[in-house]
Amino acid sequence: MKDIPMPKVLISDQMDPKAAEIFRERGLEVDERPGLSKDELKAIIGGYDGLAIRSATKVTADVLEAAPNLKVVGRAGIGVDNVDIPAASAKGVVVMNTPFGNSITTAEHAIALMFALARQLPEADVSTQAGKWEKNRFMGVELTAKTLGLIGAGNIGSIVADRALGLRMRVIAYDPFLTPERALQLGIEKVELDDLLARADFITLHTPLTDQTRGILSAENLAKTKKGVRIINCARGGLIDEAALKAALDSGHVAGAALDVFVEEPAKQSALFGTPGFVATPHLGASTTEAQVNVAIQVAEQIADFLTTGGVTNALNVPSLSAEEAPKLRPYMQLAEKLGSLVGQLEGQRMTGVAIEVEGAAASLNQKPITAAVLAGLMQVYSDTVNMVNAPFLAKERGLDVREVRHDREGDYHTLLRVTVTTPEGQKSVAGTLFANTAPRLVEIFGIKVEAELDGEMIYIVNEDAPGFIGRLGTALGEAGVNIGTFNLGRHTAGGEAVALVSVDSHIDGATVAALKALPGVKRVKPLRF
Repeated sequence: MKDIPMPKVLISDQMDPKAAEIFRERGLEVDERPGLSKDELKAIIGGYDGLAIRSATKVTADVLEAAPNLKVVGRAGIGVDNVDIPAASAKGVVVMNTPFGNSITTAEHAIALMFALARQLPEADVSTQAGKWEKNRFMGVELTAKTLGLIGAGNIGSIVADRALGLRMRVIAYDPFLTPERALQLGIEKVELDDLLARADFITLHTPLTDQTRGILSAENLAKTKKGVRIINCARGGLIDEAALKAALDSGHVAGAALDVFVEEPAKQSALFGTPGFVATPHLGASTTEAQVNVAIQVAEQIADFLTTGGVTNALNVPSLSAEEAPKLRPYMQLAEKLGSLVGQLEGQRMTGVAIEVEGAAASLNQKPITAAVLAGLMQVYSDTVNMVNAPFLAKERGLDVREVRHDREGDYHTLLRVTVTTPEGQKSVAGTLFANTAPRLVEIFGIKVEAELDGEMIYIVNEDAPGFIGRLGTALGEAGVNIGTFNLGRHTAGGEAVALVSVDSHIDGATVAALKALPGVKRVKPLRF
């Protein structure tokens, strides 16, 4: 038996050595090549299954095009601005990040910058080391009893809130995804953005950069802030209009601002530099020894899990699937892909919608990977390089309406998965189950009960239920030199419409299809491949 090569991973940015150690411990080959140029990366990336990066490597569409074997990109850190996620999705490449490895570090940096603004520490340091003793010049403000406004109360924002409450600050937060229950748990007040702008003595941003958050502190919104407000951004460049912030600092409306992130990085030049009350750091949010070790370990473990067990953690373009879930879900996903492939091959490109229903034991499982597997089978009619990553992308691109339905009821089977597609002729569905919790079986096709394995080369035949048909079908296949593996039959009613799913040992060519279509009573013949 030919040995299966070990997956290979490239670490293309400077990363803690523990990352490479983890890959080797998990049985993967790993090369550490930080500092590659784009052309150098493109020249070698084709030989790797995984790519571990930080912020320096740019994973662009043309890099992905040069990487036919690449399956996963892992970013040691939160931001993935340097990865073309739509292009990765289209190529079927999973993109992961490590959103929690540097959360405490980033939150602490925001608190440090808040202290720096409150007590004018950078200016006081420069003045004192210049031999001046300007004690009366640097009159700061206390944080105690001040109102901190959080724009974004997710993982990092909630840590900042906890630290601020420990400083006896009042904390208010604007976050559309923050529930009242979570706000109560954090001990903070949920408010609308205009309310936050009007009330906050300090504002700190902890939100990703999206179309909704870009420029959230615009000139208009900065004008709504309380006079004397101090602003901190350790999240993403682009959340603040930098020109408007400069004007607000110059006018004195904003008393101070501290930015760790900028629209253009590295920020070698900025109109904000030298502005009184402005503090800048060079994207240090994740720059602690502990954070560097944490994100390196996490990205290595996530990539290794994916390449060895199929586990998907912190992915940005595919449903998460833990290493513990993967073995349990794998047979369901195999069933899902086979059902999707079956209905896709039978209905071709006429589908406008698909519904994925689960019931029984399947209803208690993580349905997202099952849905992705159905789409991976279904989209094979459009692409021969489809997988669970790019299938949802392809479905959306083609305007396919996708619905998920979960039934708690118990049916005829201990677990059931049904895939229903919408076509110009109406809805058509197939259903399957697992035998012994591991073996996928088709149990219904377009309303007809049938039991069949979906594997290898098969023929789908619709015919009028009449005596002698099976014999004629067998004879026709024999004359064509086609050996039958299994023969599975079903019908609506005696003498009505019947279906046959026949597994065969060789490919069915056009001449054989024509011979089968010529048999009396045959309505449809469709070769299938699984």
